[in-house]
Amino acid sequence: MRLLSDTMEMWGCKKNKPQYFLSIVENMEMKKQAEALMPTPWGNFTMSAYSDDSKDKMPHIALVHESADRSAPVLVRIHSECLTGDLFSSNRCDCGEQLERALELAAEKGGAVIYLRQEGRGIGIINKLKAYNLQDEGYNTADANAHLGLPVDDRHYGLAEEILLDLGINSIHILTNNPLKIKAMEISKVNVVSRVPLIIKAKKENEFYLRTKSEIMGHLF
Repeated sequence: MRLLSDTMEMWGCKKNKPQYFLSIVENMEMKKQAEALMPTPWGNFTMSAYSDDSKDKMPHIALVHESADRSAPVLVRIHSECLTGDLFSSNRCDCGEQLERALELAAEKGGAVIYLRQEGRGIGIINKLKAYNLQDEGYNTADANAHLGLPVDDRHYGLAEEILLDLGINSIHILTNNPLKIKAMEISKVNVVSRVPLIIKAKKENEFYLRTKSEIMGHLF
């Protein structure tokens, strides 16, 4: 099994000073395919579906609270799909609780949630389940991906830039702990005014996962 220190060296990282591959691709020619009012337990949002194909069954989603003031910086959560956490409330990660808290804050502050279809940090649900099996053998979340020959993080945040600009949201307070996401948006055409932490209390089942995100991926907890 590869050690954490070996993985960090492979990435060109020094201990406690992680670096990142910035995963940005040229934006797809997406457009808003449909939108509708979406009442939720946290208030009314407008849900918009974005894709380059009107027949796409899994478009990216934007949820903008009815009180959002787009002439001012908007609180925005860019959230990548996590079927296990978002839908089934898995305790392996903190994703579902982060999404719920993001919707609460979006309602309180007049914010928005951009929901990107990038399951499992971009590797998809099948590979994610394979990685879970390796994690049960002792691998951390980063090493499990590497063992499968997959990127540690294969997400693309240029998609969020395109959606935000189409929505008329040009300036944001970004709700995240992920420095990769911050860097990605800082080099975009969207103005990042500040970072707002999104801290979820660790559980026994995800303590090691969250520690890996902090120590290896540099997440800001």
